[in-house]
Amino acid sequence: MTENVVCTGAVNAVKEVWEKRIKKHNEDLKREKEFQHKLVRIWEERVSLTKLREKVTREDGRVILKIEKEEWKTLPSSLLKLNQLQEWQLHRTGLLKIPEFIGRFQNLIVLDLSRNTISEIPPGIGLLTRLQELILSYNKIKTVPKELSNCASLEKLELAVNRDICDLPQELSNLLKLTHLDLSMNHFTTIPLAVLNMPALEWLDMGSNKLEQLPDTIERMQNLHTLWLQRNEITCLPETIRNMKNLGTLVLSNNKLQDIPVCMEEMANLRFVNFRDNPLKLEVSLPPIEGTDEEEERELFGLQFMHTYIQESQRRADHQVNGSTTLPISINTDG
Repeated sequence: MTENVVCTGAVNAVKEVWEKRIKKHNEDLKREKEFQHKLVRIWEERVSLTKLREKVTREDGRVILKIEKEEWKTLPSSLLKLNQLQEWQLHRTGLLKIPEFIGRFQNLIVLDLSRNTISEIPPGIGLLTRLQELILSYNKIKTVPKELSNCASLEKLELAVNRDICDLPQELSNLLKLTHLDLSMNHFTTIPLAVLNMPALEWLDMGSNKLEQLPDTIERMQNLHTLWLQRNEITCLPETIRNMKNLGTLVLSNNKLQDIPVCMEEMANLRFVNFRDNPLKLEVSLPPIEGTDEEEERELFGLQFMHTYIQESQRRADHQVNGSTTLPISINTDG
């Protein structure tokens, strides 16, 4: 009996020794593997950094990282060694996300990451207080973080063709220097409050969205000189549009407008309009112009068309007041 106990104890002792050796061996293998992976990562980072350095150029005194049609789905942390960069131009690289460390590039003036597959804008973007241009068109962004409002120097913001953006945080009205905003080809059903309250905005494109009407408060945009609203579902224009005294270009083609408000006659600075492809209830034909070149250059649904349409609309209203019953639906204003 005693011999059996001694034998069992010896076996257990040997087993314990071997288990410890196996465990230590496995731990050593794991550490070795991790070390090898670390070496690979370090090597890859160095290779990536070398490649990135080759993409850095100088133009007009700016240090620019420029990559076109070359796969970079992610950007390595080694990019931080190039923190003197003032401009990023990365197009068609397949980039999936803006790196979380973007806020550490304090010298950035232009960030152009258009035509990639970016799905979100990190909150760290708000740390780029010197950023003047942010171009993220042709991506897959769905929402815009309120932290973007901290980019106090931002003058140009382009978010076109992201398809699913439907609103902007109200905090973006704090972008006091923003003059250019492109929100075309998204999913907006109305002009966001943030946009209406941007004090310096001069150029706005909201074409190819789902806008059904314009708010009466559109008159707040007193500095706006160019407004693109083509390819929406707008059925009527507010009377307050007359108060947009600086508006010079207004594009309303491919909407559902049935009428042109008489008040638009008061918009003295309007130089270009386009009402093409709207189901307007009056048919208005413009007089022919001598000289084929001038005829080709004239915008058939432009400013002259608008004035002629409004005149005809007023004439019909006057005739209705005076009891007239029938009027022709096509006019010729040749003098």
